[in-house]
Amino acid sequence: MARIVMKFGGTSVGDIARIKNVALRVKAEVDRGNQVAVVVSAMSGVTNQLVAYCTEMATLHDAREYDAVVATGEQVTSGLLAIGLQELGIQARSWAGWQIPIISDDAHGKARIEDIKGDEIIKGMEQGHVAVVAGFQGVAPGNRVSTLGRGGSDTTAVALAAALKADRCDIYTDVDGVYTTDPRIVKAAKKLDKITYEEMLESASLGAKVLQTRSVEMAMKHHVRVQVLSSFSDAPGTLVCDEDEIVEKALVSGIAYSRDEAKVTLIGVQDQPGIAAAIFGPLADANINVDMIVQNTSHDGTTDMTFTTPRADLERALKVVKDNMKVPYKSIDTDKGVVKVSVIGVGMRSHAGVAQTMFKALAEKKINIHIISTSEIKVSVLISEEYTELALRALHTAYGLDAA
Repeated sequence: MARIVMKFGGTSVGDIARIKNVALRVKAEVDRGNQVAVVVSAMSGVTNQLVAYCTEMATLHDAREYDAVVATGEQVTSGLLAIGLQELGIQARSWAGWQIPIISDDAHGKARIEDIKGDEIIKGMEQGHVAVVAGFQGVAPGNRVSTLGRGGSDTTAVALAAALKADRCDIYTDVDGVYTTDPRIVKAAKKLDKITYEEMLESASLGAKVLQTRSVEMAMKHHVRVQVLSSFSDAPGTLVCDEDEIVEKALVSGIAYSRDEAKVTLIGVQDQPGIAAAIFGPLADANINVDMIVQNTSHDGTTDMTFTTPRADLERALKVVKDNMKVPYKSIDTDKGVVKVSVIGVGMRSHAGVAQTMFKALAEKKINIHIISTSEIKVSVLISEEYTELALRALHTAYGLDAA
C-alpha cells in the first residue's frame, strides 16, 4: 500500500464530464489499496474570469480581497470532485486551504507556504477517506485567505505530499510526460522515463511549462518523487527524482527555450568601478529580474553592457535605468525579437565539449549568438527569435536526442 497525492490541473477538471473522469482515476488508486489525497485547480478559464471581476471592480484592488475572490475557483472544483467520489461509493470530503491549515506568509497574490498541518488528513487517509484539497491557496496572518500565484496548485500538491510523507506525488496535466524538447516543434522529441530534480528545475525556469518552478524547488528540497502523467490517456509518465535513482545519466536530457526575453544594451558607458552596481542595483530594488549579462570593453575607455530581462518588464526596466543611471552613456538599444535556447543535462558535469557541440550546430545553420551563459548543468544562448525552430531541431539532432 502506498500513500499518494494526485494533482489535477485546470484542463483536467475543465467541465463536469472531466471531473467525473478524474473521480474514476482516483477510485482506481483507492481500489489498488492506496491511501489517496487529491489536489485540484480551478476549472479552466475560471481563475481568469475571477481575476477579471476584481480588475473590473477596481484597478487597484485590495490584494487580500482579491485572494478571497480568486481562491473560490479551487473550492468549487474540490467540492464537485468530492461529490463525484461519493457517487462512486468513496468516502471523500473537500478541504479548503484554511481548514487543513496550509499556513502561508502575507504576500497576498504570491504567498509562499510556511507550514502544513496534515494530521487530520493523515488520520482520515488511514481510515480509507480521500481528502480533496483546494490547490493554490492557504491562510495568511490575520486569518486571511491567501493565494500562491499562478501554478500554485502544483506547489500545494508537492508541499502536501511532503507534509503527508507520501510515497509519490502524481501531477496529471494535458501532456503525458516530460519530453526532450517541445514535441510541437520537434516531431522527433522523446518522452523521458526519468529526469532529475536539477534538470527539471532548469527546464522549468528556462521556459518548459510542464511543472511550475516553485513546485520543483520544493520537491527537490523535501525529496518528493513527482510523476508527470496525462489525465486523458493511460500512457506511462515521467518520474522527477533524485539523481541517484537514474542509473545511466544522459549527457544532455533536453533542449528548452523561452520566448519571454528582451535584450537591453547600454552603449558607450564609462568604464569605471561601480558600473555594474549602478545599473543592476536599481533594477533589483524594483524587483526586475535580470538574466543573461555580457560586458564588452572598448579601447576608448567605454564599455557596452548588455543584459536580458522578461519582455513584460522591458519598459519598466528602461525607465528604472534612465531614472537612476548616474554614469554617462551614449545610447540604449533594445530588442524584443530574441529567444533563449538552453541545453540541459547533469551529464555535463563529467563531460567536456558540450558547449562546442552547441556552437558548431548553430554555426552550421548560420545562426548568430548574441549572448552566452553557462551553469554546471546547462548552456544557454540568446539568438534571434526567427531561428527558434531551426535551432531546436539542429540541437536536438546534434546531441543524439531524436527518437529512433
